[in-house]
Amino acid sequence: MAKLFLLRHLKSQWNQENRFTGWVDVPLAKGQEKMAKACAKIIFKNRIDVVYSSSLFRNMDTVAEILEHEKKYPLFIHIDKSRMKDWSRFIDISNKDIPVYVTEKLNERFYGKLQGMDKQKVIKKYGEEKVRLWRRSYNIAPPVGESLKDVFKRTTPFYKKYVEPELKKGRNVLLVGSHNPLRAIVKHIEKISEKDIIDFEIAFGGLLEYDFDKKNNLVKKEIVKLAGL
Repeated sequence: MAKLFLLRHLKSQWNQENRFTGWVDVPLAKGQEKMAKACAKIIFKNRIDVVYSSSLFRNMDTVAEILEHEKKYPLFIHIDKSRMKDWSRFIDISNKDIPVYVTEKLNERFYGKLQGMDKQKVIKKYGEEKVRLWRRSYNIAPPVGESLKDVFKRTTPFYKKYVEPELKKGRNVLLVGSHNPLRAIVKHIEKISEKDIIDFEIAFGGLLEYDFDKKNNLVKKEIVKLAGL
């Protein structure tokens, strides 16, 4: 049996300010230590063999915050085609270091012209239903941005190439990403319809746990409740 943990990053500064973030690389908000500790307690009850993260700082920092509670340190290894992939190689690491594979494929959807805007002001300008469709529907994209379908097209090939082979080997995987890439992966895993995915959401610091058998069939799903939160 192999486990997959999907973790949405902790609350960012722009999440706290209720702004559309997308690919803007903002930091985490202050005061996330309690949630990071609660996530770490659940995740590291298990052996974690492989960690993947979005390249956005709020995701990488979430990884670092969680590993800190295990007295471990992430070594971020970029797997997309870039100089970071070629030039950040290393020969040896200590037993306190954990390789974390980083990719833009797990970045949040690109929100186009909405990035940086206050969500309530956008709702006031365009209407609540249109904004909900931009944020949650499968096919409809925000102005000059990505739809969830676009995110699905970049996220699913990554998942099949990197994550599924690890699960088939019986390895436990932690994947830390932004909201819509995780929704896309959940859609793929659970075979959620385009219609029903609009109602699926993951909270900040939200944690999903999946169990797979040796043939990579989904055996169990759990929406993890964090103690004390």
